[in-house]
Amino acid sequence: MEENKRLTIKAWAEEDRPREKMTEKGASALSDAELVAIILGSGTREMTAVDSAKNLLNSVDNDLNRLGKMSIRDLQKFKGIGAARAVMVAAALELGRRRKDSDRKEREKIMQSKDIQSIFYPLLSDLPYEEFWMLYLNKSNSVIAKVKISMGSTDQTVVDMKFIAKSAVECLASSAIAVHNHPSGNMTPSKHDMSITAKIKEALLFFGIPLLDHIIIADDRYYSFADEDML
Repeated sequence: MEENKRLTIKAWAEEDRPREKMTEKGASALSDAELVAIILGSGTREMTAVDSAKNLLNSVDNDLNRLGKMSIRDLQKFKGIGAARAVMVAAALELGRRRKDSDRKEREKIMQSKDIQSIFYPLLSDLPYEEFWMLYLNKSNSVIAKVKISMGSTDQTVVDMKFIAKSAVECLASSAIAVHNHPSGNMTPSKHDMSITAKIKEALLFFGIPLLDHIIIADDRYYSFADEDML
């Protein structure tokens, strides 16, 4: 008896094939699964590329932010996604992050806490561990430099006050902003966060450099110490 074979993408109506659909109607007409299927390129004997993409997206509840946090090793756990395809998916997600980073480069003047979040969201939102950064500004609140201070564990990172003070002075900063991420997605500051904020503020004031804010990035949300009157 002939085996019941799964319908391949090539057997679909031409307007329903992801590549042809994108050519005819544009990228906005495609679902997330269809876009991921194009990156995967092909499926397996058991499933189409779209099926593989759907399995991948279903595992993160169709949340692209969560997909962006998956490592190449995580991606390879899914049927139909080997090392080469996992690298292609990770590369596409990284390009998306870099595009966001490029889009905001010409507006790196800090007028509100949302401006800080827009700068650091592409850098920190997908990390599975904490990183601590300092943002240094000139007198007109334009960004002079972004300096990574440390990289830590999933729930904490060590902050060197001497390094913060040194980098601020070297940049000739007029003011400074602290930024770090919470991989857990919980944007509420811990007691450690509050203690570190107070120490940074005190260390920088010795050099006449005010700490304007401390931002905690938590997925697509953020907490501002300045907005909450916690400085």
